[in-house]
Amino acid sequence: MRILNKCVGCGFCVPFCPVEAITSYGKAIIDKNLCSECGICIKYCPIDAISYKDSNAKL
Repeated sequence: MRILNKCVGCGFCVPFCPVEAITSYGKAIIDKNLCSECGICIKYCPIDAISYKDSNAKL
């Protein structure tokens, strides 16, 4: 997962992450060591600022 430049740091995605891999301090940050690539954050981001880093990632 990666956070795109259009992230506004709203933090809306943070509580939806089931493995608590996202923090938001001005801009969201995803801890790649914790992220399970479940895609829930993508679903709940109100401005589509989260993306898979490659097309082979699971959804």
